[in-house]
Amino acid sequence: MATAEIDGTMLDYEVIGEGSPWVLTPGGRFSKDTPGIRELATELAAHGKQVLIWDRPNTGASDVCFRGPSESDMQADHLAGLLRHLDMTPAVIFGGSGGARVSLLTAANHPDVAAAVAMVWISGGIYGLLNLATHYCGESIHAAWTGGMEAVTELPEWQEVLERNPRNRGIFLSQDPGEFIDTLERWMLAYVPDPGSPVPGLTDAGAAALQAPTLIFRSGVSDPHHTRATTERVHELIPGSLLLEPPWGDTEWNERGIAARAGEGGLFSRWPLLAPQLLEFADSRVAPR
Repeated sequence: MATAEIDGTMLDYEVIGEGSPWVLTPGGRFSKDTPGIRELATELAAHGKQVLIWDRPNTGASDVCFRGPSESDMQADHLAGLLRHLDMTPAVIFGGSGGARVSLLTAANHPDVAAAVAMVWISGGIYGLLNLATHYCGESIHAAWTGGMEAVTELPEWQEVLERNPRNRGIFLSQDPGEFIDTLERWMLAYVPDPGSPVPGLTDAGAAALQAPTLIFRSGVSDPHHTRATTERVHELIPGSLLLEPPWGDTEWNERGIAARAGEGGLFSRWPLLAPQLLEFADSRVAPR
């Protein structure tokens, strides 16, 4: 384990293997220690890749950070800074769900750090996006309104970052409640569905301008959070992007959610199955560093 300070935020990370650089980003507010992340990194490292796994701001053992137009934009900026700090540019940038959004925004806003971008489970659709606005921001806003920042620190969603990084309690309590509410309401607005923006923070024009080779795994028809239409729309917009069927059935997201709630693995526990397609894509589309 190691840490680096990027733009005033301490990030916890680990680099596995040697070779051409990659980075993996999970979704939600899950850490790099979530089942499936390290296992995929180890599989890629066995094929000559140097793989960064990291805790985004607001996840795991990293600092919390409440800046920027959206949480995903803020995390993308920190990822670009971390890759530069580690001299791991340009890298193949892969992520899923919230990590797919962070990966796309990193490649779009910081093209110098992206050798290629790949993603699975791109969040989208009216239900999916509005659900995220409430999930990521709603409880914290309500707590700050009714009990100030002390009440925010009591929310279950923040317990991991508080337990794993003692600095975070002070960061939370140093926030002005009114400014904190303004920030999270701004972050909520990023999830408002927009016909001209298939992914929050990335416009149609921004997607069409993406230069990095791009791989998109098609979402299942049964997935209401990461709609198939979103993956197909992003594929249509990004020039030369590759749209592939993932190595599992249509109900993968739903099945992994049921298993995770039952304590039987995590949402990303089967991500190592993606390794052969990811490696084939990178080896065919990415120039050696």
